[in-house]
Amino acid sequence: MIVITTPTGGIGRQVLDNVLDALDDGRAVRVIARDPGRLTPRARERAEVFRGSHADPEVLGAACAGADQVFWLVPPAPGAESVEGHFRDFTLPLCEVIGQQGVERVVAVSTLGRGVAKNAGQVSASLAMDDRIAATGVHYRALCPPFLMENLLGQAAALRSTGEFRVAYAADRVLRTCATADIAATAARLLLDDSWTGRADVPLVGPDDLTPEGMAEVMSDVLGRPVRVRETTPAEYRAAALRLGASEDAARGLADMASAMNSQGFYGSAEPSTPDTAPTGFRRWCEEILRPAALV
Repeated sequence: MIVITTPTGGIGRQVLDNVLDALDDGRAVRVIARDPGRLTPRARERAEVFRGSHADPEVLGAACAGADQVFWLVPPAPGAESVEGHFRDFTLPLCEVIGQQGVERVVAVSTLGRGVAKNAGQVSASLAMDDRIAATGVHYRALCPPFLMENLLGQAAALRSTGEFRVAYAADRVLRTCATADIAATAARLLLDDSWTGRADVPLVGPDDLTPEGMAEVMSDVLGRPVRVRETTPAEYRAAALRLGASEDAARGLADMASAMNSQGFYGSAEPSTPDTAPTGFRRWCEEILRPAALV
């Protein structure tokens, strides 16, 4: 039995689709969804649905009863009072369920930066999540991408209106990227494999060595119009997050993450590409995902 969290989210939805594609018997899949109405008709028909949050111990425990594998993702919560508290509140119930229910394997979305990232906001919270889960003794795989290409979709309107996107990162330094489709494909492969054991990180680093300036050149070519990048400071990033409704701690965490990315380089050129787990190039992603969104 496989349990999938965040089945209506950007990554979880793709994980669920991949798993259902591979299984003849969809009853071997359970999902936890706050709003089951957002599930696809196929998911509602073939998966066993548990309504609620996977931070709820009762919901999580019921979904994981008799389960072997769990796909785990802590959803973003810009309004959370504490970044660390948000990750802890989700992770501790999972740790309890692992001990009580005998879950054998967990595949979770984490991040690059282990052993390097310090005081890095959401990155540090995610790495601490890994340690908590692995400490239970469960077989564990942490999926570790750098900057997600899909983060740029939030700026599709700005690309249409101004031809500009912003990054709180040095515009002339390599920024490693990953497409969420590659995260989902790797997660599904691991969930369908009951042979792996122990704890390991699984880096997911796309094939490009582009700077944000280089990314702008690719976007310009794919979109058929000039695109430029505007480098913002961590302080500006924090202020923008506050304007969009983030809590003070969440906004500060984003600023800390941006500062750490720049100063500590854990999303930079030192990270080698991993073609087996992250084959999607930035140009291909722009053609298939960004262009339809930015040219609406």
